[in-house]
Amino acid sequence: MTAKESDNKIEFKAEVSKVLDLVINSLYSNKEIFLRELISNASDACDKLRYLSLTHDKLIDKGTEFSISITTDKKSKSISIRDNGIGMNHDELIENLGTIAKSGTTAFLESLSGDEKKDAELIGQFGVGFYACFSVAEKVEVLTKRAGESQGWLWTSEGAGSYSISKADRDSQGSTVTVFLKKESKEYLEESRIRNIIKTYSDHVSLPINFEKVEKNKTDIEQLNSGSAIWTRNKSDITDEQYKEFYHSVGHVFDDPWLTLHNRVEGKIEYTNLLFIPSSKPFDLMNPDRKHKVKLYVKKVFITDDCEDLMPSYLRFVRGVVDSEDLPLNVSREMLQHNLLVTHIKKALVKKVFSELKKKASKKTEEYELFWTNFGAVLKEGLYEDHENKNTLLELSRFKSTRSNNLVSIENYMEGMNDGQKDIFYITGDNNDIIENSPQLEGFKARGIDVLLLTDPVDEFWVPMVGEYKEKKFKSVTAGDVNLSEIKNSGDKKPKNEKDETVKESDLAKLIIAMKEILGEAVKDVKTSDRLTDSAVCLVAADGDMDLHLARMLKQQGHNDMQDSSRILEINSSHKLIVKLSEISQDLSKKNLLSDVAHLLLDQAKITEGEAIKDPANFAKRLNETLVKILN
Repeated sequence: MTAKESDNKIEFKAEVSKVLDLVINSLYSNKEIFLRELISNASDACDKLRYLSLTHDKLIDKGTEFSISITTDKKSKSISIRDNGIGMNHDELIENLGTIAKSGTTAFLESLSGDEKKDAELIGQFGVGFYACFSVAEKVEVLTKRAGESQGWLWTSEGAGSYSISKADRDSQGSTVTVFLKKESKEYLEESRIRNIIKTYSDHVSLPINFEKVEKNKTDIEQLNSGSAIWTRNKSDITDEQYKEFYHSVGHVFDDPWLTLHNRVEGKIEYTNLLFIPSSKPFDLMNPDRKHKVKLYVKKVFITDDCEDLMPSYLRFVRGVVDSEDLPLNVSREMLQHNLLVTHIKKALVKKVFSELKKKASKKTEEYELFWTNFGAVLKEGLYEDHENKNTLLELSRFKSTRSNNLVSIENYMEGMNDGQKDIFYITGDNNDIIENSPQLEGFKARGIDVLLLTDPVDEFWVPMVGEYKEKKFKSVTAGDVNLSEIKNSGDKKPKNEKDETVKESDLAKLIIAMKEILGEAVKDVKTSDRLTDSAVCLVAADGDMDLHLARMLKQQGHNDMQDSSRILEINSSHKLIVKLSEISQDLSKKNLLSDVAHLLLDQAKITEGEAIKDPANFAKRLNETLVKILN
């Protein structure tokens, strides 16, 4: 964040001000959730300090009982949420409360549609729950002190574009968030209203949530929540609504869970897991720095939310908790990495997730397609990273194809393969609209051969890594060694290049020799094609060469050190242009015209593939001169 600091007043970034304006004026129609979010943040702060105190016992006093307290002041129309957790220092206040959606605020704002419901869901994906308090507040104060530090700080904002930070006194570590309510929000001062909100949204929080009421110089303290970790309870005792609210709390999100997995495992290794798969895609899902959102507990004591070995990166969309009975309470994050118990738990969790996904895929196809649309691109990373589970991941994968309007499984594809087809054909590209119209697909479509349409960047990497499935090799339709003549034609019509209107073999051989001579090293070879029906030419990769789309993608990502690899130019012998060229190739007086058209055809093939022409000016000049010759 870029902040302007003067006299303790700091301006939000322009993008942050816009988000705050949306929160205050448009979003969070269910305003009561501000209390849920503040309590969830307080619980997290206590969990973090409890973990740190296992190895840094001087951070807190012995015997400290972590708790969350709520007080109201009707005179100032304020409600305060106090915790004795880890607290924040000056820089952390700026980092945590002065920056919204660090993973891409501008991109986030561009995606807002103006639809309050949809935009609220988007904001939820960015984890900006703290700012929900501005929907009920005239002003918000955060009095805090970081554990282990002596200086306290006061953060203040009216949500109107700026905030201030000043030094302040606080007796103990932790934070107190005080929300000064608007007139129309004074209902949140009432004890009965607070009690109802806590029971609805935060009953599962494992820390005691106390309501403190001062009457006649006496403080009455009452615990409002049950204080039991929800994952330790029997599934039969937990309602869908309670699961949903725990998901909201643990994930800091606003959508509903798409799938809930609650299991207790007993035996040599004992643990409980309560995991959720979201129904909407987190905004930063494809961020390479994003980690999974599964918290690790040991005997209900929070240990870490940063254990890389607890969940593979390709399941980073999973949220929830895992509570182990076997790990030592004083385990450090360093010890967790490559810990055999953690590895065992990870394998079991992955197996369970796969099992539940398989059930959804077989019984609720439409629901599974929604999941795949959101998370398929991430799940396919496992095909590249997790060799042990590649077959299971392939069975879970869904693809678009030339034959079906719906997503198909790899088994669906193989069941529909033509007689004589030995390979699983696929094509990669940036999007379906482009690759579905690729010249390389023409012969496959004409013969009724199904081709998988792969448009995720990871597809370029997992396909060669996997190689084959059930003895059927994956083969790109842009590969030069594709032979369609051995595959039975199941299309509605014969491919055009099987008709009689083709160039004589002797004339075609002369044309190919002439084009090779003209194009030189710009192409690796010139061949006749059996994959083209409507287009005159296309480019294909020679056997062993990098796929066309992968090479282009790597260049776009800045790999400029890659050497240009010439391609094979395939020509359609039944196309009128090629027939005409074969006639021209016999006429020595039209040698220059043949040269110009040959170069134009090569450039045309490159354009069709989405490649940039090296010399656009020369291309335009050659095109104009050729048109003049033809029109004359």
